Amino acid sequence: MDWGTDLWDQYDIIDKHTQSGLELVEKYVKFVKERTEIEQNYAKQLRNLTKKYNPKRGCKEEQECRFSNHQSFLDILNEMNDYAGQRELIAENMMMNICIELTKYLQELKMERKTHLSEAKKAQQSLESTYKQLDSSKKRFEREWREADKAAQYAEKTDQDINATKADVEKAKQQANMRTHIAEECKNDYAAQLQKYNKEQSQFYFSDMPLIFNKLQDMDERRVRKLAQGYVLFSDTERHVMPIIGKCLEGVTKAGTNVNERNDSIALIEQYKSGFERPGDLDFEDYSQGINRASSDSSLGTLGTPKGPLELLGKNRSKPFWLFSKKSKLSPSPSSLTPFSTPPAPSPANGPPSPKFGRDPLSYCLKEINKTVKPRISSFRTLGRTPTVTEDFGHLPPEQRRKRLQQKLDDIGKELQKEVDQSEALEKMKDVYEKNPQMGDPASLSPQINQTAQNMERLRGELNKYESWLTEAGRRGDLVLRRDTLREDALSYRSHSNNNGSTHEPYSPDGTHSEEGTPDPSHAIYAEFDDDFEEEEEELVAPIGQCTAMYNFPGASEGTITMQEGEVLSVVEEDKGDGWTRVRRANGNEGYIPTSYVSISLSK
Repeated sequence: MDWGTDLWDQYDIIDKHTQSGLELVEKYVKFVKERTEIEQNYAKQLRNLTKKYNPKRGCKEEQECRFSNHQSFLDILNEMNDYAGQRELIAENMMMNICIELTKYLQELKMERKTHLSEAKKAQQSLESTYKQLDSSKKRFEREWREADKAAQYAEKTDQDINATKADVEKAKQQANMRTHIAEECKNDYAAQLQKYNKEQSQFYFSDMPLIFNKLQDMDERRVRKLAQGYVLFSDTERHVMPIIGKCLEGVTKAGTNVNERNDSIALIEQYKSGFERPGDLDFEDYSQGINRASSDSSLGTLGTPKGPLELLGKNRSKPFWLFSKKSKLSPSPSSLTPFSTPPAPSPANGPPSPKFGRDPLSYCLKEINKTVKPRISSFRTLGRTPTVTEDFGHLPPEQRRKRLQQKLDDIGKELQKEVDQSEALEKMKDVYEKNPQMGDPASLSPQINQTAQNMERLRGELNKYESWLTEAGRRGDLVLRRDTLREDALSYRSHSNNNGSTHEPYSPDGTHSEEGTPDPSHAIYAEFDDDFEEEEEELVAPIGQCTAMYNFPGASEGTITMQEGEVLSVVEEDKGDGWTRVRRANGNEGYIPTSYVSISLSK
């Protein structure tokens, strides 16, 4: 079955059908274009999303990438970025393989259809022209035949008329014969035109138009086949990238399975372990023995000073403890006792105990301890300013310092090995040049050899320097352990002496401790850290943001500050991981507050 045979009389239907097919191709091309725009926008939004959540260089989030959960999140962002690339590839392939190809093929189909319809129109016009000629010859034959019939009737009438002359009769007969001859010619012409038209009509309906209709049918079938291929490409284009998209999704799954909470905890320890020992217990000062007021103040000063990293760093006890560039509520007396000293013996000359203790001096003492111990007692960092970075990493805690020094040694070792390898290569090349002068001049390598030797000498010097610092850092760690052991022994000895009632130890006439033996090793070990804990400068640190209190906070401990719900404070120092944030009021009062109690907005 074909159009030429079965649809020989449906020219208009075929015309509309082929036009509708071409419009469908245009519609599908437009549909795919809009799909590619959606894919491109989707990929663009995915890339913007991953870029938004990717940490910037040097920011806090980038430093936390050593933890598996943070690194897994970065892996997910990378996989999503690759996934966006695959969506872009889908859009590109659809545009190239479907839209562009179908658009080009559509133009060819339009030209072909136009050609076939033009041929059909020409054939139809030729048949119509032949039919006009046939109709004209037919009308002429009809007219001439009527004229000939009239001429014959007139000649017969004239011949029967007795009044007509012979000349008239002859003339009428001649006229009739002429008309009859003309009518015969018109009849023959009409017959010829009719035969010609019938032939052309037969060729038009049985040959020309079926051929054109079959060509249009072939064109339309090719269009349908090409469109079907476009339909298949619509799915194949995405199916071809599905394995890569599957790998991206597998990468996301792998990122989730790579999270190891135990390793993250260990990494946090490795990163922030200071190497300091925990502060020891506070000494019990027995106020029931009736000590004098001066010794009580001195003892309170000792008790009021938190025995945390400040004391471990060997803070000069001859200087009062200043907090936020202002005096503490309870400043230690210049005669504050060292960790190995005991309170002076009671003396009647000093008068009775201070009346502020009332009848229960022990309860008052413990209360004062709770009020004066700073909530950030275990925090290793200077108050009010950032320590200066030094080449030997002396500003870091011992454990972190050892790790940084070891890392620096590894880096220097790698650089030194590269220089050694380069030096050996230059020496071999120089030896080859000496044996084969045609390959090169050995003297040309001397500058490089000298430069390499200088680099090696410099790196060896740095290596020795950092090795000495690492040895010193390791020795200090041992001394810290030994100092804590000595301190525990001294405390146990003192406790034993108090239990036996022998609390009197030799003192100098001015009341200071004159213990015979080795002085406090903590002073010698950490003397170089004294500068970090001297009095703060009076100038205020510029705020880095603001915070709004979400709850009330009494601020009963030393170093803290009270706040009311809804109160707005200036942030002076961020939370360093210990749960406390340093803030300042408008009147200049500063202190620490719990970070979870406020909503913080830092300045950008």
